[in-house]
Amino acid sequence: MLDSTMVNIAIDQLMKDFSTTLGTVQWSVTGYVLALAIAVPVSGWLMNKYNGKKIFVGAVIAFGVISVLAGFSWDISSFLLFRLLQGFSAGIITTLMSTLLVKTAGPKNLGRVMAIVSTPMILGPILGPVIGGFIVHAASWHWIFFINVFIVLIAAPIMMKTIPDFEPFNKDSKLDVFGIVDLSFMSAALIYGITKAADHASFNNKETLLWGGIGLALAVIYVVYNHIRKNQTVLPINLFAHKSFSASSIGLFLANIAVMGPMLILPLFFQNLRHFTAIEAALALIPQGVGMLVTRPMIGRMIDRIGAKYVVMVSLIISLIGSIPLIFITDKTSMLWISIILFIRGTSFGGIMLPLTSDAYTGLASKQLPQAGVGINIIENLGSSFGSAVIATVVATVIQGSQPTIANSLKGYQAGFLVAAIVLVIVFIPSLFLTHKKECIIKNIHWKTSDLFVPIARMLLVQSLVSN
Repeated sequence: MLDSTMVNIAIDQLMKDFSTTLGTVQWSVTGYVLALAIAVPVSGWLMNKYNGKKIFVGAVIAFGVISVLAGFSWDISSFLLFRLLQGFSAGIITTLMSTLLVKTAGPKNLGRVMAIVSTPMILGPILGPVIGGFIVHAASWHWIFFINVFIVLIAAPIMMKTIPDFEPFNKDSKLDVFGIVDLSFMSAALIYGITKAADHASFNNKETLLWGGIGLALAVIYVVYNHIRKNQTVLPINLFAHKSFSASSIGLFLANIAVMGPMLILPLFFQNLRHFTAIEAALALIPQGVGMLVTRPMIGRMIDRIGAKYVVMVSLIISLIGSIPLIFITDKTSMLWISIILFIRGTSFGGIMLPLTSDAYTGLASKQLPQAGVGINIIENLGSSFGSAVIATVVATVIQGSQPTIANSLKGYQAGFLVAAIVLVIVFIPSLFLTHKKECIIKNIHWKTSDLFVPIARMLLVQSLVSN
């Protein structure tokens, strides 16, 4: 997370050092995401066949080694190659981390453990742009990659010492070559097509239609292939027969649109309309990150205590409270007011994403965990890419369709925030089908005065119980 957010700050310097265009350098970001998407189905098979700990540690070490090579890149071609390899290793790390975490925590403690372990990941988007900006100004872009070496030198020995061995989930499973290749290229084609929509500010362009069509065709082929193989594939379609998995999948796809889309345009709003530098824009977003950190531990406890359903519903209302005011934001709006809005918005993120992720694994057998991990990671990757493209396209379309004035630019950003708020409302539908622990709400819940938004949460829970 730290690495991917710092690279964005260095794009201008990379263009100058490699004497190339913005479009070429942006492939270091796009290619990274595509390689990450391709690695997800492969990681599912690796967990089935080999010791999960060894694969996990090996992927982390590989990420560090490739980071050194990226730092020593001698031209743009070598740099893009190493970024692709980085993305592939990151895809293995991400999928294994979530799946092995579910296996270790067990259903009773899953919410709390996921909240704790995922908390450091929040620091990446918060600190990445700031650290990246200082590195580029004080040293050079090379150190954005060299810094990973110090992290790996600390992390790898600790991982080797403390992480338990994980027996293969299904050692008898055969390598599903066709399924892995199909899903990998499906994800890559869809994500690439979506990014082209953002570039053209429209989904109605040849590149998006071509690659999107290829992605959808590969998806149909996979469904047919899965039927022929009777769900003996890297991602069995019968996983979606589980109510919690299908509801969580739909919710995660939509939530990534509503959360990740505004994350893209908020820095642009600060830079283009408030005339902030990249570092100043990053600092302006810190209240949102602080909000994410503050509620993280509480959310984990609440998931384990009352289930995912009510945590998501309460968090969606809080998120709307922090999102609707953005629809009316202007270049004159007080930064204090914006900071308060972003803080409230940030407090809700964990309460939306964590319960949806943890509930996806509810009721699944141990052998199904790697398969579920593959599915959830593919859906999250597609959702975040689609969300960024949709919001960016909405903003660009509104701005380009009007006179180039500050007022019309504001309308573009406001339209983007409106789309995100509408999608948040839609997430209420899949949240109704998540698991809940009604008897725990009645008998065991003990609200603390230190908990945030207790009156709202209590009111919603009571209303929900009465309606049920």
